[in-house]
Amino acid sequence: MLDRAGATVYVTGRSAGEETTENLPGTIGETAEAVTAQGGTGSPVRCDHAVDAEVDGLFARVRGEQGRLDLLVNNVWGGYEHHEGEGFVAPFWEQPLRHWEGMFVAGVRAHLVASRFAVPLMLQERRGLISTPSRGRSGSTWATCTTMWRRPLSSAWPMEWPASSTRTVSPPWRSPGFMRTERVMAAHAAQPFDLSATETPEYLGQAVAALAADPDVLQRSGEVLTVGDLAREYGFTDVDGRQPPAFRL
Repeated sequence: MLDRAGATVYVTGRSAGEETTENLPGTIGETAEAVTAQGGTGSPVRCDHAVDAEVDGLFARVRGEQGRLDLLVNNVWGGYEHHEGEGFVAPFWEQPLRHWEGMFVAGVRAHLVASRFAVPLMLQERRGLISTPSRGRSGSTWATCTTMWRRPLSSAWPMEWPASSTRTVSPPWRSPGFMRTERVMAAHAAQPFDLSATETPEYLGQAVAALAADPDVLQRSGEVLTVGDLAREYGFTDVDGRQPPAFRL
């Protein structure tokens, strides 16, 4: 959705070349090509967001090639890797510790580290937008901790901007719905379930693009925003013409 607005999009992740994540389809190269095909400029950068040095290198590249950063879509999440069905919602004392590592190291901490390197690029231009997914409680204690811990950051960060730049970086949070991602569709192929309440990733993409284009987005700094509500406010639909309602847990 950002490519249709003519954006330069750096597509990051570990799935590069022949390397994929748990044999799921899609690589950063293929996604970058799709960005360019839609009218934007796609640039794939292999980056493990759980490795600070690689994240630092990513934003150094953005600085060197673009000189600024307008939007950070903070959606890295390793919490579902090696998912084993019922074990994921077992009592936390029965779950393997790697669940926490995936959710926190490749989740909350990765978001904070990316923002730490992104904000200086935004402050120098006195503007910018950070968009991060957040949800409410879920069936897993650890998943609930990691998703809900991200929300307080939205209110804490604005208080730390320099006084002269207090309203120049805005971190609205978006609450995505039940999206038809590659992992969800793979689960559906293995054991079919009702898809009527699901959304495409493009629905979320339009929400982010709408916020990025809104000249008054700074008024929303620190809010928790849902895609369904934003669809009605900005007047966009999912690719099938529907406006799925806001997803809440």
